Amino acid sequence: MNEAEFKRFTDAAAQCKLSNAAFLAYAVDKAARDLTRTAAEIATEREAIEELFAARRHLGRIHGLFNQVAKALNSGADAPHLDAAAEAVRSAARRMEDAADALLARYDGGAAERSPASTSAAARRSG
Repeated sequence: MNEAEFKRFTDAAAQCKLSNAAFLAYAVDKAARDLTRTAAEIATEREAIEELFAARRHLGRIHGLFNQVAKALNSGADAPHLDAAAEAVRSAARRMEDAADALLARYDGGAAERSPASTSAAARRSG
């Protein structure tokens, strides 16, 4: 448990007017009473992380393909749909970045720090 998670835990216990131990016991009991829901929440987060890693791999492959396109263009070839393809890749990268930020915010209790790259990307989207 990192510091942010521990603070969220202790704040929640205090909000409920319970000791940390009592709050933890209550939370564990609640999770154990509905294992289907608990397992589904864990699986959903795991699947989201796996999908982000898969998307990252795909974006890496796309990067390689764009390098091949650049090489072909430098050799005089034509790429009539390059702008549309590039915009589709930028859009996919933004969605992946937003999903990663949302997942991090969930783990950090909404206080995730955006990386410099995602901060500048967000500024480009809003500006």
